[in-house]
Amino acid sequence: MNNKTFADLQLHPAIQTAVDQEGYKNPTPIQAQAIPHTLQGRDILGVAQTGTGKTAAFALPILHRLTLANRPSPQRARVLILTPTRELAIQIDESFATYGKGLDSSHTVIFGGVGQNPQVRKMSRGVDVLVATPGRLLDLMGQGHIRLDEVGIFVLDEADRMLDMGFINDVRRVVKELPQRRQTLLFSATMPDAIAELSQRILHDPIRVEVTPASTTVERIEQSVLLVEKSDKTRLLADVLAAPDIHRALVFTRTKHGANRVVKKLGQVEVMAEAIHGNKSQTARQRALQNFKDGRIRVLVATDIAARGIDVEGISHVINYDLPNIPESYVHRIGRTARAGAGGMAISFCDVDERAYLRDIERLIKQRVEIVEGHPFESSVPYDASKPLARKPKARRPNSNRRRSGRGRRPQRSSR
Repeated sequence: MNNKTFADLQLHPAIQTAVDQEGYKNPTPIQAQAIPHTLQGRDILGVAQTGTGKTAAFALPILHRLTLANRPSPQRARVLILTPTRELAIQIDESFATYGKGLDSSHTVIFGGVGQNPQVRKMSRGVDVLVATPGRLLDLMGQGHIRLDEVGIFVLDEADRMLDMGFINDVRRVVKELPQRRQTLLFSATMPDAIAELSQRILHDPIRVEVTPASTTVERIEQSVLLVEKSDKTRLLADVLAAPDIHRALVFTRTKHGANRVVKKLGQVEVMAEAIHGNKSQTARQRALQNFKDGRIRVLVATDIAARGIDVEGISHVINYDLPNIPESYVHRIGRTARAGAGGMAISFCDVDERAYLRDIERLIKQRVEIVEGHPFESSVPYDASKPLARKPKARRPNSNRRRSGRGRRPQRSSR
């Protein structure tokens, strides 16, 4: 049991005031472990899932340390935070704005998909905290608009997703431009070989902080699965969304086109929803996310990668319209409804072709997912839920970095 309070961490009074205003009393486990070491200038290797309070674990001590730092020079930043997606970058920048509102510090976020001129103008004056995605950062560096020679603190967030999305070489290029004398914080939900090797190269005598492994992330979430024919999924979704206790639902599809189809079909039964995926413009994605945050829509339909970084309070339900063919994605998905210690509900639809995915998920989380019987669109195909969870040797896929080739029993990868 963590009895430590934020007051015990002795943060700058303005930061403590901001924390109080957000209603935070006790730090989460990763915050309690990481913040003191970060304040001391130690490198951190953090292994933690999303929803554990990870952003505040580095944002709060970084803001405290910036109160003691000099002003940045033009085109430079004191702190660089590298993230894999635009949505996550925006969320982190918003967190710095919230926690640092009582401080005289500057911050900005840069990412692709939008015009670069406002970003260039902001960087021309220099900022204390720069949150960036790798592609746009390297682009502006190449044009001479950003220099990293004054970065004193470097944060690499969601390193395993950087690897998944093919950004690992971009990360290495960025690291080469950083000063050798710096503090580095690396956070990753998992630790594949490539990330372990990278951490050894960029971290100096790090403190390892490890919390909430995948098997325990789901314990706070009430999970259920509805067996359904593929052709009935949309009607089942409309039926489920009619429940009055679903105040804000995040619906996951496996493909971008599937997300669009779901939004269109829901609109036909007068359920307002919007989609967020890689084919949407950045403006459209931000507008959809803001509408979801503000309650103008209560249903947001997303693909896995587009949903990375979505940290919206009050998501009552996560609905897996399509089960993911990578079981770890299931844990990431349902964690959107159990943020920083809260509970939540996760409902999954499973057609006949997805039953192998369901078994993979149950093996990963080491528990059965309750099957809901008697719903209006229940599949007529029998399902044997009594099979053991233990994986037979012949079904075991090669133990290597499998994310690049997919984990599903079918050869195709998700279209995201």
